[in-house]
Amino acid sequence: MITTLEQRVTEIDPLRLLGIEGMVVSVQGLSLRVRHLPLPLGSMVELDRPGRRSAMGEVVGFDDCDTVVMLYDHVDAVQPGSRVHACPNADMVQVGPGLLGRVVDALGRPVDGGGPIQDVQWHSAVGENVPAMERAVIEDPLPTGIRCIDSLLTLGRGQRVGIFSGPGVGKSTLLGSITRATAADAIVIALVGERGREVTEFVERTLGEEGRRRSVVVVSTGDESPLRRVRATQLAMAAAESLRDEGKHVLFCMDSLTRHAHALRQIGLASGEHPATRGYPPSVFAQLPRLIERAGAIRGGGSITGLYTVLVEGDDLAEPVTDAALGVLDGHVILSNTLAARGHYPAIDALESVSRLADQVSDANHTAARREVLKLLSAWSDVEDLVSIGAYTKGANVQSDVAIELKPLLMEFLAQESDAPSSFPDTCRELVRLATVGLQMRQQLGAAGGGA
Repeated sequence: MITTLEQRVTEIDPLRLLGIEGMVVSVQGLSLRVRHLPLPLGSMVELDRPGRRSAMGEVVGFDDCDTVVMLYDHVDAVQPGSRVHACPNADMVQVGPGLLGRVVDALGRPVDGGGPIQDVQWHSAVGENVPAMERAVIEDPLPTGIRCIDSLLTLGRGQRVGIFSGPGVGKSTLLGSITRATAADAIVIALVGERGREVTEFVERTLGEEGRRRSVVVVSTGDESPLRRVRATQLAMAAAESLRDEGKHVLFCMDSLTRHAHALRQIGLASGEHPATRGYPPSVFAQLPRLIERAGAIRGGGSITGLYTVLVEGDDLAEPVTDAALGVLDGHVILSNTLAARGHYPAIDALESVSRLADQVSDANHTAARREVLKLLSAWSDVEDLVSIGAYTKGANVQSDVAIELKPLLMEFLAQESDAPSSFPDTCRELVRLATVGLQMRQQLGAAGGGA
């Protein structure tokens, strides 16, 4: 009885007891200016709309004596003098094992028709980043079922990696293939700013029944307010943290980090921030690292491995969001328009992609084979144009000769159907076999005087 009473007392919000409320004095774009509402940043509020259901919102800034509020719904049916009330549990969301197998919106409400969600607890939406010295050293590989990644860009449990490409090159398909085949205990997927059609296809076709059973899917489509899109990301990351705290190894997938940044930009500009780099206010580049750093492995506990898709606008890797993500992440997978145009999927450019922990989570044989195959791919890249126009002279360079000879086998190894995962041991064995064949061919050609 006492425990229950204590729990109820902690759930009482002092702002509600004080009856803090204000009134709308103006609407500027996506934001409301509310007077007499002394609330801190991040506080959740409720807007009265006569004749309609009240709307939820959040404090995003201040303007002189006014509080700047953005709504989770679109700004409509708002009039001067509309009342705005403080709400409890401003920075809390409900997460837990009960979310597994469910599809929810940005506010944690089920959208899959599966009924109420049970077995959830309150958790901070913004979370607390794990201190540096409490993070575990990443030593264990995380198989993804994708041969190119597992062999040449091996990931570790707790690593943070971006998948970078232009539109229509296969980011979402690659993400879906990984979620179906990964060895993670649980998967949390944040679909932020996607088209409604793509959400349904991802959940029902790409993810599939098998992947969905151990997944939490949080959805906020592109037609929803920027505040709701950001809240979806926070809810998804909080869900991943709650599962990690139970000792699970979680795969956190976000599609896409770029659209999350777009939402942050809209919020920043609406709250009065001045645009800086290509229209992005400074707060965007302060919040992206905070989000990414919430993933990782903790000592004696679980881990969150982060996969974030990044839309490269105009194939420009110096674009602000792309550049910021490259500097924070532990690796990047670059998808190539050229490979996609040739029908080579997944269209991963292995030479431009990097996993900073690949050597750390691989044994000696795997590491040596990876380096040998990358040398062959690099040698082929150097002479590809010459070969295509018939200007390459066989015997001019041993490494190039071997790369040309093995090119069909290498491409066959790196290409893969989206519904045909490869086991990690099989991938490693095939990688070592290809590297061994390359070494033997180079030795034979060198002994025969094939060139420098």
